[in-house]
Amino acid sequence: MNHRSWMAKHGLKLVALAFWLVLLGGYFGYAWRNALTPLEVVQATADFLRTPTGPLFFILLYALRPLIFFPASLLTIAGGSIFGPWAGILYVVVGSNASASVAYVVGRYFGQGVLPTDESATGIVQKYALRMRDNSFVTILVMRFIFLPYDLVNYLAGFLHIHYRAFILATLLGSIPGTISFVLFGASFDIRQGLQEAQLNGWSLAASVAIFVVSLALSRYFKAQEGVGK
Repeated sequence: MNHRSWMAKHGLKLVALAFWLVLLGGYFGYAWRNALTPLEVVQATADFLRTPTGPLFFILLYALRPLIFFPASLLTIAGGSIFGPWAGILYVVVGSNASASVAYVVGRYFGQGVLPTDESATGIVQKYALRMRDNSFVTILVMRFIFLPYDLVNYLAGFLHIHYRAFILATLLGSIPGTISFVLFGASFDIRQGLQEAQLNGWSLAASVAIFVVSLALSRYFKAQEGVGK
């Protein structure tokens, strides 16, 4: 294996590793210099995100998330807790679509080595890959509804050079139920007054559970129609 192919396969992992080393180093350095507990560091981060520039930082972090392998669900829940339901949904929708676009670009221009190529590893994705070029919008919409790995779908769409407009519109529509459910779940634990004074919002939690149940039912319906898991 030559140097170029090795870098194409492992370069993204090296970038993610470097980022996490810097992030962890910055966290421990900040906590040590200011004599803060982990809970106090989380509170300081939440306070910063509620400043006028905080939402921009949150959206940027969400956009870069696919490059550092940070779970989207954690950021989505955090968005609801920090910003509340309405602003949280807005910022998460913007950030998640930005992250989908970043992964799409990575897959389109640096796709070699990003996706596994053996059939055993990507069988279900390969099933849809052949359809994505012919009917991009509907295929990607179905892939969102049945909860295929979010970033893998993004990378695959770029790798296959799917039309961007169809990709991002299907992503936006197909991700709305899950996004709202997770943001409302986060908003049900309101920390805007501080972690020590977090309060449970029963209405937000109930709405989150209801939408999540509907999302699962929708997923089961499309899986049955697609024959997934049979």
